[in-house]
Amino acid sequence: MTQKPFTPDFADLPDQLPLFPLPGVAVMPDTQLPLNVFEPRYLRMVFDVLGSHRMIGMVQPLPTADEASPSTEGRPEIYRTGTAGRISSFSETKDGRLMLILTGVCRFQIRQELDLDKDYRIAEVDWRPFSLDYGGDSGSIPDRVALFRSLRDYCSQNDVEIAWKDAEKLEDRPLIDLLTIHLPLQVQEKQALIESPALSDRIALLQGLLDMSNAESGGAAGFRH
Repeated sequence: MTQKPFTPDFADLPDQLPLFPLPGVAVMPDTQLPLNVFEPRYLRMVFDVLGSHRMIGMVQPLPTADEASPSTEGRPEIYRTGTAGRISSFSETKDGRLMLILTGVCRFQIRQELDLDKDYRIAEVDWRPFSLDYGGDSGSIPDRVALFRSLRDYCSQNDVEIAWKDAEKLEDRPLIDLLTIHLPLQVQEKQALIESPALSDRIALLQGLLDMSNAESGGAAGFRH
């Protein structure tokens, strides 16, 4: 990732992040994610981080997690790997919502959640497993023709629209990361891509997921071990 003027150096990334669990929603480094924030606890979270590092940890709840369950106290079980997004712009609405744009910074692993006096979740995080997000990842798509063939079949079967001319012009890493966040993959599939540190691993996994879905003729693909 090319260093941006408002992106902190890797050594300056914070030790703690507020967490925003959303199923099927992801951001990857150097991609952008629009968010519509309206719950009071998350509005407070946004205003808190705007006064500091401006970063939010996007994580996915486990597929079986139930946020409404009394046993979770509004805190569903979550995957332990997510991506930090920096609030690069925001606007207020007349009905009390915040419209955010998050720009992906770096993925992280959750060391532990912290018991702080907040109504939103905060975790101590480890960035080191994903230092490649800050450059040095030399992976490349071995066969772009094959990938785009699989992608076209997948999009046709799943009624997904893509600006093909723009997509074909993208370099390998932006292409794979944009597909990771925008394709209607199942939660487990999207999470598997998020957790793959190297670009080469994400390329191979995405190709496999597309081919598996296409082979099943648009049926429920599901991530298989």
